[in-house]
Amino acid sequence: MRIVFMGTPDFAVPSLEALIEAGHEIAAVITQPDRPKGRKKTLTPPPVKDAALHHGLTVYQPERLRGSDTVEKISLLQPDLIVTAAYGQILPKAVLDIPPLGCINVHGSLLPRYRGGAPIQRAIMNGETSTGVTIMYMAEGLDTGDMISRVEIPILHEDTSGTIFTKLSEAGAKLLLETLPAIISGEVQAEKQSDTDATYAPNLSREDERMDWSRPALALYNQVRGLLPMAGAFTLLHGETFKVWGCEPLEEGEESRQPAGTVLQTNDSGILVQTGDGSLLLTVIQPAGKKAMPAAEWLKGARLPAGSRFGGTEA
Repeated sequence: MRIVFMGTPDFAVPSLEALIEAGHEIAAVITQPDRPKGRKKTLTPPPVKDAALHHGLTVYQPERLRGSDTVEKISLLQPDLIVTAAYGQILPKAVLDIPPLGCINVHGSLLPRYRGGAPIQRAIMNGETSTGVTIMYMAEGLDTGDMISRVEIPILHEDTSGTIFTKLSEAGAKLLLETLPAIISGEVQAEKQSDTDATYAPNLSREDERMDWSRPALALYNQVRGLLPMAGAFTLLHGETFKVWGCEPLEEGEESRQPAGTVLQTNDSGILVQTGDGSLLLTVIQPAGKKAMPAAEWLKGARLPAGSRFGGTEA
């Protein structure tokens, strides 16, 4: 089958690789433009581009698909099917109408829950105990198309967005290959989504990364692991950014009367901080101007007496 593939991050690479290994003809790959990355702002290609070029595939990188000449290029390729996975743009109707078998998407949630650009992070940050992949027909709305197939996986206590990305990307690739025969034969029995049950997972902002110490310890733990290993959660210490890369909620023990954000104690395990409900042990941290490190290592050369306070507002 002749396929145009659209995807951008690591999440999409296993789906592209699975299609290639299964013998499908990839007419072209559409991905986002190269972006500056890191402190040196080095122009870096997206992972899907690297994978596509490794296989000698044609790659197009329009800044915006809508209104670009890439739409005409896709039409001239005459694909039977368009497959997308975390591409990063809503497909215009002009693209949706091109392939006779339609356009399908490998989406990292159990639709209709968590429509949008950050379904994996939001699910973990909200304390969900399971998530999954949905393969759906693309529509003009945001992840609103009819569902074709789904697979569910558990979210374990120790999972982060990074581990769930890996699990879902692999599960999505497997589900994609299992679903294609029904699409090719026309035997798909797609299910409409319930808008009533829909929830949304918008892209993350800096405020989503800020730790609010008045929240329960478990909620803060979910926030931290939901932001790993990408942006990371942060708080302020003496008015400077202080990132938290690892922590553990402690809900047992005598209730403290200290204000939320107060350092209760420091020891070889890390920094114990009062929250709105329970306490949070910070185990891996990144003070301003330094690299991420175990909290115990930082404490060897830093003074952080009990009663110190995290939080506040940026200058």
